[in-house]
Amino acid sequence: MTKPRTPKSETTPKPYRTAKPTAHRTAKPAAPDKRIHEKSAAPLRPASRPPKRTARPASKGPAPVRSVPERRASGHGALITRRAADRLREGYLWVYASDIESVELPETGVPALLPVADSRGLLLGTALYSPTSQIALRLVSRVAIDEAAWLELLAERLRKAIARRKPLLDSKNDACRLCFSEADGLPGVVVDKYGSLVILQLLAKGLDSDAVRKTCVRVLSEELKPSAILERPDPRMRELEGLGAPNLEPLWLADAAAPIASTKFHLNGLVFQYDANSGQKTGAFLDQRSNYAAAREWAKKLGTTGRALDVCCYQGGFALHLAQVCQQVTGIDASRASLEVAERNLEANRAGLTAQVDWVEADAFQILRDWSEAGESFDAIVLDPPAFAKTKRAVEGALRGYKELNLRALKMLRPGGLLVTCSCSYHVGWTDLEGAVASAAVDAGRRVRLLERRGAALDHPVLLSLPETEYLKCLVLEVE
Repeated sequence: MTKPRTPKSETTPKPYRTAKPTAHRTAKPAAPDKRIHEKSAAPLRPASRPPKRTARPASKGPAPVRSVPERRASGHGALITRRAADRLREGYLWVYASDIESVELPETGVPALLPVADSRGLLLGTALYSPTSQIALRLVSRVAIDEAAWLELLAERLRKAIARRKPLLDSKNDACRLCFSEADGLPGVVVDKYGSLVILQLLAKGLDSDAVRKTCVRVLSEELKPSAILERPDPRMRELEGLGAPNLEPLWLADAAAPIASTKFHLNGLVFQYDANSGQKTGAFLDQRSNYAAAREWAKKLGTTGRALDVCCYQGGFALHLAQVCQQVTGIDASRASLEVAERNLEANRAGLTAQVDWVEADAFQILRDWSEAGESFDAIVLDPPAFAKTKRAVEGALRGYKELNLRALKMLRPGGLLVTCSCSYHVGWTDLEGAVASAAVDAGRRVRLLERRGAALDHPVLLSLPETEYLKCLVLEVE
């Protein structure tokens, strides 16, 4: 069992402490009725004369022209169920493999693009095709297009996505998501900027081509003039989509004689280290940028600037922002590698921080249970765990996990304390997350007041017709 923190010995040079390993305990997530109808004589009705026809009034103008739905030309393409077709007509962009009635492929092999039609053959658009994925079709156009038209569309939409982000960039914020997949009309395309580096992810089988990469590189190099453009594959998506082996060589270099894969970037004026060959996602959690600043500002407003705790701190995003206004900050994470980067980030910003900062390597569930039972107390606590529910089936267990973390945090917060609690699971909705926190508050005997609901930063826009783009939820709470 991990004991409450004790003052460090002056002879201990380690930048963070390691909790004793403990077992991770997690909460366990008629045949139709056949009737014989007898014929009965119908009562006689008097014959009636057919109604008189009346002449239509003269038309005052030409008859309205009705558009005729385009039919899919005979040949290759996908026919989908009525349910999936209705979804696409309502603005949705995905077709699941279970909703495909039939697929006709050309003799040349599996194409990147497929025409999509409903069961009557009416064309619904053109989609990227992923034969091994549960999301088999990702719509990129509402009309029929070929590869050349798709590449032009890709370049055009990527330029527009970058133009929308440029106003968000300045000397204090030189990192952001330049393209957010479906939210920017480019399913599977993710582009992040970290200082002078640009990171590209292609997360759909239909994007795995030299033509797509060359188009992206051309636009990114022209619009941003970076030092390098690197492709960073997602191992999980590679498996789901059946993508080819990643190319670890840079896609583009400003100076071929000086290749780089690491740099520094700024979020809200703080300096962070970046290494393209390590870390989660594309390397950092850019979606939390505005929430980092909000946690700092709310701590100032509420006066909860004494002792702060950042749970699942990763590379110190929330911890370092709180360290600008608090007296003491502790960050907890299970990853030693992440804490080593957090320590380097601390050193890079130490001159502008007021707090004493330390890091603890530990399992969040175990250490919060130990500390809450030992009577530890804090003025501000941030909970930013990884996604607990990557599928609908995992939601029930995920909610037990969220409740447990929030229960332990509520027990350790001083009266008037600040709780910032997050979920990055799309399948856990606002009502689910708030219900888990409310239930934890009842069990902890605390009254919780909602100060603010927050989502991802502006560079991660939400597409209303695709709810999956709203995945990050952040509750800012005052605890009495």
